[in-house]
Amino acid sequence: MRILLHICCANCAIYPVEVLRGRGEEVKGFFFNPNIHPYQEYLRRLESLRRYAEEMDLEVIYRDEYLLEEFLRKVAQHPEERCPYCYSLRLEATAQEAKEGGFDGFSSTLLQSTHQNHRLIHEIGDRIAQEFGIPFLYEDFRVGWRRGVEVSKAMGLYRQQYCGCIYSEKERYLRSKR
Repeated sequence: MRILLHICCANCAIYPVEVLRGRGEEVKGFFFNPNIHPYQEYLRRLESLRRYAEEMDLEVIYRDEYLLEEFLRKVAQHPEERCPYCYSLRLEATAQEAKEGGFDGFSSTLLQSTHQNHRLIHEIGDRIAQEFGIPFLYEDFRVGWRRGVEVSKAMGLYRQQYCGCIYSEKERYLRSKR
């Protein structure tokens, strides 16, 4: 199968890419993460993925658009609903790219994170799959979280400390004060 894998960051890509390639799947990455704040963080994650992709011979489509204002307009009134919007935004873009590129399915490295809402990602992915007519490949990659940490440290990749949006950055600092 040809799979388009949405990649939120290099660290989260490590295990899913290993698993999918290990099964003989043809994997291509797709970077589209307009939620990441601040811009310097966005650039660190983008550069880290470029480095990882080069070392792993992973072809990646980079939709390098920093759309912070649009993201904030959509979530500012109800920040507690930011994750469903963010998942939908990125998975819709991935599904569209996958459909146009003739892929057999799409997935996301968000499924590697122990901090993401897997039930919600699965529901949104399935809904988008129906809308776009291309399968969403759900797999719980969290079992490889530690592997991703080990490999990313060994490779010297940038390791972020929060999901990416301004709200998760705020939560990161508030938690550390408690």
